[in-house]
Amino acid sequence: MVKKGIWQSIEGGVAAPKGFYADGVQAEIRYKDKYDVALIFSQVQAQGAAVYTRNLVKAHPLCLSQTHLENGLAQAIVINSGNANACMGESGDQAALAMAREVSAQMGVALEDVVVASTGVIGEEMPMERVLKGIQAAAAEVRAGIAAVEKKQEDETPEGETGNNADAASGARRAALAIMTTDLTVKERAYELPCSQGGLIRMGGMAKGSGMIHPNMGTMLGFLTTDAQIAAPELQRILREAVDESFNMVTVDGDTSTNDMVAILANGASGVSLSKEDMDNFTQMLNDLCKYLAQEIARDGEGASKFLEIAVSGAETKEDARKIARGVCGSSLVKTAIFGADANWGRILMAAGYAGGKFDPGFVDIWLGDLPVAQAGRGLPFSEEKAAAILSQKDVQIRLDLHLGNETATAWGCDLTYEYVKINGSYRS
Repeated sequence: MVKKGIWQSIEGGVAAPKGFYADGVQAEIRYKDKYDVALIFSQVQAQGAAVYTRNLVKAHPLCLSQTHLENGLAQAIVINSGNANACMGESGDQAALAMAREVSAQMGVALEDVVVASTGVIGEEMPMERVLKGIQAAAAEVRAGIAAVEKKQEDETPEGETGNNADAASGARRAALAIMTTDLTVKERAYELPCSQGGLIRMGGMAKGSGMIHPNMGTMLGFLTTDAQIAAPELQRILREAVDESFNMVTVDGDTSTNDMVAILANGASGVSLSKEDMDNFTQMLNDLCKYLAQEIARDGEGASKFLEIAVSGAETKEDARKIARGVCGSSLVKTAIFGADANWGRILMAAGYAGGKFDPGFVDIWLGDLPVAQAGRGLPFSEEKAAAILSQKDVQIRLDLHLGNETATAWGCDLTYEYVKINGSYRS
């Protein structure tokens, strides 16, 4: 039996687990006074896994990272914002490789142990002089953080609550700032799990994304760290399952990017051997972290004024439930109705109908929050005023019961506003 919720939230983001450090710097890749180069570093070689965009057009750093992670090992992740390094031909490949080489040289790790990620405008040359200087500065900050912790340990003080020191949380926050593009909020979190035989394992994460977000995946980047002892094949399996229930259930605007990836490093620095119960709880903790970050992306949708949750129950298969939840959540007509607080339940049923999941329209019940608006595929009398009040809240839930089976799924998104068009009408400026 999995003991849900026994982990606790702690400070430190991706630098919370033992042996991990992170920082971000301002390299002026696209804008002045913006953090735009981030570095995550493990003091020892870690097990690594990742999930990537299914867009046929893949950015150059993503392709390099796929190659580097084929052996399931990594020790550093470097990320830049402001430039996607996508669709640039040979120069794009060389730019991604140069970023990995610089991290390798600065941190003394193998070239193939460096994961590279970029986010920003597609089709523009990377300003490599600024990028490389940014990597050098970020590496210097990380090395300084490591030295400070080692000195503190030598001077008698035990490790702090985050496994490193208080400054680690500040560095992790700067790293989370550095991966943002049109994001309005920092997205990071960390957990600590007491294990059944004693000891603790920690997990941290950060993500970015607010537009070009659609399942499988959109312009979202997610980076997770843990000091658990877990082999890469198992790490890959549980990451894929967690992503399917979280990042792949988020949609903002129906566009899937060239740069998306979610990567995780596990360095084993906790020294804790996981029992079956611990592994079950670790898996649940990873799911919880991914869902939190995914929902934060939905809440921060470009121009969004409302957070939207679509909960589907009564499906025959899990995939049917997922397809229908994502279909409703991604419908422009549903999203605009939510923006206008219009209780147009017909748009909900319409979107479910083209989503690709199996159901009988004559069986479907629909609720807006706790207000039933349709039963067995037909409208019910309801208070328009109450419906408008529900749809005017910051968080809006829509529920559909298909009455065909026992499978469920939940998708998250946001409304579609005038501000979204304004933001994306001048994205390159």
